[in-house]
Amino acid sequence: MAGEINISKVTKIFSDGSSQVTALNGVDFTIPAGSFVSLIGPSGCGKTTLLRCIAGLESPTAGQVSVDGTKITKPGSDRGFAFQQANLFPWLTIRDNVAFGLRARHIYKNRKADVDEFINLVGLKGFEKSYPHQLSGGMNQRASLARALVGHPKILLLDEPLGALDAFTRMTMQDEILRLKKEHDTTMVMVTHDVDEAVYLSDYVVIMSARPSKVEKIIKIELGHPRARGQDVFLKYRTQILEILDYAGKVQEVEYTI
Repeated sequence: MAGEINISKVTKIFSDGSSQVTALNGVDFTIPAGSFVSLIGPSGCGKTTLLRCIAGLESPTAGQVSVDGTKITKPGSDRGFAFQQANLFPWLTIRDNVAFGLRARHIYKNRKADVDEFINLVGLKGFEKSYPHQLSGGMNQRASLARALVGHPKILLLDEPLGALDAFTRMTMQDEILRLKKEHDTTMVMVTHDVDEAVYLSDYVVIMSARPSKVEKIIKIELGHPRARGQDVFLKYRTQILEILDYAGKVQEVEYTI
């Protein structure tokens, strides 16, 4: 299963008729098949817009995005998408949520076993008949990942899917994502604001500039898995990324009121 993504001189301009905003300005790089890539940069720099272009939810104003040489013009089953919020249907059980995409594509009857497989893979066996409101945020995010992966996409797109979780649940879910990637050799592209998360998960970290966004630098993370967050090389990558983002070394004065 391949999944190489080619982003070729992509520009995206949003217009409301009276004004224009350039979100992406000639973004140009290739994501190797089977790799994990994090997109990181200032808020509002176009990271999610780029992810949506890869998903086919947005069309570039200029340039193009292709997967394995085929231009993306619309959403497709070869690309799964996990959002910042789990976005599960509250009236459906966890099992029915995970199966929803397969039913929509009319292939559920032949893929029932896949639903059980992925529910088990994300650690939700025994909760198939539960509803989203009965489970924790982390468990709902697990179900969201299972729903995105059950169709066996070449590519999984992750738009800050762990941002709303507490620190310990977030670290557990990071390991879960890495395990799923290893088992299915899926190309994964994630938007994150967390530098440590980017270094922990990624083969490559793509640092994007402020809007109108371009690629500032691509850093290859040459560390094996599992990674120790406190090791010297990990911290060197972290510092390098922060310096490029122009955050490192800046001390912010904070006034506390009692």
